[in-house]
Amino acid sequence: MTRPAQALIDLNALRHNYLVARDLHGGRALAVIKANAYGHGAVRCAQALQGIADGFAVAFAAEAFELRAAGIKGPILILEGCFDSQELIECARLGIWMAVHQESQLVAIEQTSLPAGSIHAWLKIDSGMNRAGFELYEVTAMHARLTACISVMDITLMTHFAQSDEPETHATQKQIDVFDAATGHLPGARSLSNSGGILAWPLSRRDWARVGIMLYGADPMPVQSHDLIPVMSLQSQVFAVKMLDPGESLGYGATFTANVRMRIGLIAMGYADGYPRCAPTGTPIAVDGVVTRTIGRVSMDMLTIDLTDFPQIGVGSKVECWGQQIDVNMVAKLAGTISYELLCNVKRVQRVYVGD
Repeated sequence: MTRPAQALIDLNALRHNYLVARDLHGGRALAVIKANAYGHGAVRCAQALQGIADGFAVAFAAEAFELRAAGIKGPILILEGCFDSQELIECARLGIWMAVHQESQLVAIEQTSLPAGSIHAWLKIDSGMNRAGFELYEVTAMHARLTACISVMDITLMTHFAQSDEPETHATQKQIDVFDAATGHLPGARSLSNSGGILAWPLSRRDWARVGIMLYGADPMPVQSHDLIPVMSLQSQVFAVKMLDPGESLGYGATFTANVRMRIGLIAMGYADGYPRCAPTGTPIAVDGVVTRTIGRVSMDMLTIDLTDFPQIGVGSKVECWGQQIDVNMVAKLAGTISYELLCNVKRVQRVYVGD
């Protein structure tokens, strides 16, 4: 028998979420499929969005090359830009767009022999995240140097928000304001909005959005409703049932002790599959459509759940760890992390795609 753990990927939900984001943004939108599409499978997700998405974004060149090799056409933006001249030459050959966020990348464009008009550069500006990007006082000079390169066909101005999923703060509005002040005199398209920007900051919606976590139906602001559908359902089965008597402890570290006689279900899903080891007792989990709780410590290959009140559930019962019924944001919150990490960490399980 094949181990029942799997990640069901709903490509129709993926398309739906992209269209929700683009419609809300009101402009063109890149589908961000870096990190293997946040654990969903980059090539299959790109294939599902081909002809719908205005383009794609990945983290580094190898991710872009994989998409081109799979036949993905249209714009692909490398958010980290190129790391050496060989990557730069190959990106120019394949028509791959690139971020330029530090001087060494600009120098490489200036000094590498490239065909005229082969580069679409996204000039990244640090508007307050204090990570990648040129300082505000550098923007005019860097834009002029890119413009002077015969290989550069087009320049898009971009920045990235640090707190766009926190609409109660003023940080994002400040980033918008300083970006506009630094770039207002420069030509070119703009890209400010990530998922949080699309949802919560209308003034950030410019020419290009970058649709990340909301593409996969994990709302960055889950207290609100944005008509997003979870794309991944992490599933398994009950593969054994046993009884736990009062006073008996369960699993590694004996972190859970029964105070009544309990019926326990063993699930083929563990931290080697991507379910978080630090998810505490009480984390919700669905079995045959009803919600119960995890108990004890998650181990490498299995976890345990409380079936005391559900005598109808037994070996072979279907389990949803997160998906349509169990919000991945809730699991992440209880585990002390974010949905991005949980989705990216899914591994070893088979991915089953529906909606082709």
